[in-house]
Amino acid sequence: MAKDLLLEIGLEEVPARFVRGAMNQLKEKLVKWLAESRIAHQEVQAFATPRRLAVLVQGVEEKQADVNEQVKGPSRKIAQDDQGNWSKAALGFARSQGAEPEQLYFQELAGVEYVYANKSSIGIDTAAVLSEGLTNLITSMSFPKNMRWGSYDLRFIRPIKWLMALYGQDVVPFEITGVRSGNSSRGHRFLGAETTVTAPAEYKERLREQHVIVDVEEREQLIVAQIEQLAKEKNWEIAINQDLLEEVLFLVEIPNVLFGTFDPEFLNIPQDVLITSMREHQRYFPVLDGKGQLLPYFVTVRNGDQNKIDVVAKGNEKVLRARLSDAKFFYEEDQKLAIGDALAKLENIVYHEELGTVANKVGRISALAGLLAAKLQVGAGTAAHISRTADICKFDLVTQMVGEFPELQGIMGEDYARKAGENETVAVAINEHYQPRFAGDRAPASITGAVVSLADKLDTIVGCFSIGIIPTGSQDPYALRRQAAGVVQIILAQRLNLQLTDLFDAALEVHEARGMKRSADEVRKDLTEFFALRVKNVLSEQAIRYDVVDAVMGAGFNNLLLTVERAALLNAQASGEDRAAFKLIVDAFNRVSNLAAKATTKVVDEALFAEPAESALYKEWQAVHASFQQAVAGGEIADAAAKLAALKAPINTYFDAVMVMAEDEKVRANRLATLSLIAEDIAVVADYSKLVWS
Repeated sequence: MAKDLLLEIGLEEVPARFVRGAMNQLKEKLVKWLAESRIAHQEVQAFATPRRLAVLVQGVEEKQADVNEQVKGPSRKIAQDDQGNWSKAALGFARSQGAEPEQLYFQELAGVEYVYANKSSIGIDTAAVLSEGLTNLITSMSFPKNMRWGSYDLRFIRPIKWLMALYGQDVVPFEITGVRSGNSSRGHRFLGAETTVTAPAEYKERLREQHVIVDVEEREQLIVAQIEQLAKEKNWEIAINQDLLEEVLFLVEIPNVLFGTFDPEFLNIPQDVLITSMREHQRYFPVLDGKGQLLPYFVTVRNGDQNKIDVVAKGNEKVLRARLSDAKFFYEEDQKLAIGDALAKLENIVYHEELGTVANKVGRISALAGLLAAKLQVGAGTAAHISRTADICKFDLVTQMVGEFPELQGIMGEDYARKAGENETVAVAINEHYQPRFAGDRAPASITGAVVSLADKLDTIVGCFSIGIIPTGSQDPYALRRQAAGVVQIILAQRLNLQLTDLFDAALEVHEARGMKRSADEVRKDLTEFFALRVKNVLSEQAIRYDVVDAVMGAGFNNLLLTVERAALLNAQASGEDRAAFKLIVDAFNRVSNLAAKATTKVVDEALFAEPAESALYKEWQAVHASFQQAVAGGEIADAAAKLAALKAPINTYFDAVMVMAEDEKVRANRLATLSLIAEDIAVVADYSKLVWS
């Protein structure tokens, strides 16, 4: 008969940002252990609050499954010597399977004889393996940050205060750091008390009685519902930031939403400053009116009941006033700092020991932005805006407000620049040049912001690559992948006529002027490989088939706009209703490309044409070649592809009538040259050989 299994680890308060990961890890480890132990079970639920991690497994079988399986070992050649004696490899295999050498036997697989053993094991009672299994499971958990306490060697996220482990109604006995498992848990630190759980299925309700909502989803729904109800009652818009909601969710065990007020005089401070201060310092949700303007109220979540909630609100108001007073002071003081004086301070801030100061970086951004502006042939007014923005884009880094809230960089720069009398385009672009700040963020809306943003991101990427800092695996301390993705996003969003090689060459020119640790060719090669992955990601996010991505990338990705358009076209052709007809075109193209690879020249001598089909194909290609190139240059990739598709019939006729690999060397070379010219045009669109046809 199956029984439910419950495991709860009681802890001192765990930092909110670690709770969900710890909860998921505990669940995954328990599920994995049950599978490895051959213990069948049904649904698994994970629970968590700041003071506990728990897992409830329903329908856990009382006995391990029996095992009777055939296990393959080494080949006969390895398992026996020439005299038929068992080798060390065979004996080791037998030992690992709990078999005697004489129980081994041979069986043929894919034409090769392998040694086999029959492995049998009778399952034992689940209760007999739970104690050791749960102990090892808990002590094997890992966390971003660990603690040790007392004289114990165990490292854990926070000290373990109690353990509850039930299999059915029976306690699973074990001990960790002097804490013995039992059937009792602890309720809310102030509102609840210790409670006994007699069966796993009672867990949620027993804790609810002690003012603890252990179900994470239920707790989140309660918070959101209370916020929405308050917003409805007050006719407010309460901005529910998902990151803040996630943090608050793991700060409370029983949520109660409340609101407070602050002095309207603080509304003279930029809205982003107030919202950031409330979210980052106090974990408050800001309150907006119907037009998205901040109101002098805040919403927070209490870890408790409604008792004296008005007193709690007053206490929060007092703390918030102090925070906002600090913000007001920083804001007023920052405006006394001239932009020129702020820029001078950047000379004292080290950006990177091998790349100089932030002032040096600003100089490179300015130079690179100038090169990109020239490449884009922007007007004189726009060029001046780009130049000014690049020169002052980092000045707000030395302000007190950004020092307190780094996430406001750019936002404060825009506000301070506007108040200092800078051009509106320049002020906005100072903020925009940080965009996109994260995945899903928008690209700069103005060409000024876009160019400076490209210059900033490229300087960071190329600067790091030039000194050997290249992301590997999950390591990317300078967020270079995000910066590169931003470069791609900006070019596509603004439809900028910039090739990747244009960007690389401009950035390398600027960095070579300061002297680089690595050669430009090495850096350029690494940049190309690095950006290839970013472009692939963009195409994949647009639901382009993996083989289409490979085919398009195989034809190059230097022109990002053209690459995306080629991918969209090819994806539609390869997946559409006319895919059978398209496959015939692809087959013709691939025949051309396969033979063209053998060509040693691209010079065609029409006098060597021996068959009418040769001349016909060559003339058909000449008729479309110029217009094909013109269509590609104009970004009309569908038109260009259609012109190539028109060559299918003469290509098939050519192969039916002409023996390309003729005995005459000159004739053979001439025919291959003809095909190589056509293949060159085909390769501009895609490497069609990479398409997969099911």
